[in-house]
Amino acid sequence: MIARYLMLPLIAPLLALFSACALAPRYQAPGVAVVDHYKEAGEWVPASPADAEPRGAWWQAFGDPQLDQLQDTLHAASPELQAAMARYQQARAAALSAWSGLYPAVNADGSALRARSSANAPHSAGVSTLGNDYTLAGNFSWELDLFGRLRNQAVAARARAQASAGDLAALALALQAELASDYFALRGNDAIQQLFGQTVQTYDRAAELTRNRYDGGIASATDVEQAETQRQSAAAQLAALRLQRAQLEHAIAILLGQAPAKFTLAPAPLQGVLPPLGTPLPSTLLQRRPDVASAERQLAAANAGIGAARAAWFPVFSFGGSAGYESTTSSNWLAAPSRFWAAGPALQLPLFDGAARVARTRQAHARFDEALANYRQAALTAYREVEDNLAALHYLGNGLAADEAAAAAAKQAAFHANQRYLAGVADYVEVTSTQTAALQSQRAALETRVAQLNAAVGLIRALGGGWNAQPLDRPLQP
Repeated sequence: MIARYLMLPLIAPLLALFSACALAPRYQAPGVAVVDHYKEAGEWVPASPADAEPRGAWWQAFGDPQLDQLQDTLHAASPELQAAMARYQQARAAALSAWSGLYPAVNADGSALRARSSANAPHSAGVSTLGNDYTLAGNFSWELDLFGRLRNQAVAARARAQASAGDLAALALALQAELASDYFALRGNDAIQQLFGQTVQTYDRAAELTRNRYDGGIASATDVEQAETQRQSAAAQLAALRLQRAQLEHAIAILLGQAPAKFTLAPAPLQGVLPPLGTPLPSTLLQRRPDVASAERQLAAANAGIGAARAAWFPVFSFGGSAGYESTTSSNWLAAPSRFWAAGPALQLPLFDGAARVARTRQAHARFDEALANYRQAALTAYREVEDNLAALHYLGNGLAADEAAAAAAKQAAFHANQRYLAGVADYVEVTSTQTAALQSQRAALETRVAQLNAAVGLIRALGGGWNAQPLDRPLQP
């Protein structure tokens, strides 16, 4: 008999599935400014098929094993990634909790009490009673989500969990790009330090030669002073480069979750190569960027929030019941006469709340407007970052060719000036000016090469790296 009555709540939800109202606006990801090509893309971009675009471990395309090793360490040890993963797990748990509201709640409880009532309590007739109360019962409750309040809350929570997954992927991509940029800057610093180290040795020999010529009455005191100034200036720049390298090494250590005192990266050549980079169509960019996907999921959550706010204007129907045993003595606690049950529907109708529902509805619409603006801004930012890095690769490529040509010419000029000085047909001002120009042009070429590698890193990041939207659809699991 009890089981038959408790089966009644199973019928109502089936009816609710057919009669539930969808109060959330029909959601469709909004469009953004129509872009059919990149302004800065041109014939200089190396062509590559779609399956050759950077995927997964995109940093491997630069051909530096040391960078590959550091990236592997980043994924395992970065505190920022660990914190983002924890936030993602919280969002998934919150989504699972929201979905649980769509299902009935079944609880069991029991108690064994001995109590004395007050003789002065209402309806006591001035008599105090002493007795036992043994209870064992099962309770059942289910809110019939006829107007979609719970369903929209669950949809919003799931969308927020998906947005959190996008945030996690965006942070991972940002840290990967930052590590690659810092690494290439450090290797570029190593190359420039090597250049300055060789130059300082050359300047030391030149200063010694000039001093000897001065002692022999061939060179002037001004030549000696200029040689010393040049040597000390180069030494000062070398010290500044060493400071910059130390700071880059410290930054890499923090990215890898290590104390700078326990992390050392030995000097090595700058061996990163510029990978071939094919750019996807602008229409596919929004599907490849985790930050854009996150913004879109936040918009979907805000849309579902409007439905939940609208549902607050309608009555809440629920169905509940309980059944069990209750007795004053333990000997017949679980006997048939001690059974009880109760089952029935309930209705809660909102009548007046001082405009609280009006405020919540307006707030839900304002959240949607904010999320929409954020999504469009994220899309525009994505386009800008692609264009910026395409332009950087374009113009840095031209600049690198010019810098390398200038460096070669400056080296030749410095050689000839030195020969002229030794032959006594040129003063030392010509030597120092040509040597300084040669050093700076070689340094500029190295710095442009590093900037070109970092522009490639920036373009890969702007295109979404190896990310795709599939991880956003992971099923929720208890």
